[in-house]
Amino acid sequence: MWYGGYSPHCVAMLRVVDLLLEQTVRLLSVVREVLEVLMTAGTIKKVVADRGFGFISAEDEKEYFFHRGGLDASLDFDRLVGGEPVEFEIESSPKGPRANKVRSA
Repeated sequence: MWYGGYSPHCVAMLRVVDLLLEQTVRLLSVVREVLEVLMTAGTIKKVVADRGFGFISAEDEKEYFFHRGGLDASLDFDRLVGGEPVEFEIESSPKGPRANKVRSA
């Protein structure tokens, strides 16, 4: 027997899919609230202008590689000389951790 154009099995499946979709949306909203990006502070240590990269000496006493493509619009790579205070995110790369989204502090 058909109900409203759908078989009883189809209606039951639609209810299950609807519940799963609702749970997925709830989980995504929780994940968005928990996601937090930690910025690290440091100072530009060295710039290799002709190669387009440099190094940052961070407050955690580690050095991080950065590429000119990882700079925020607040910094002009061609004007960096070293000693500029910056904030950045640490990301993993095949060669180890590096600075990304580097911006002026």
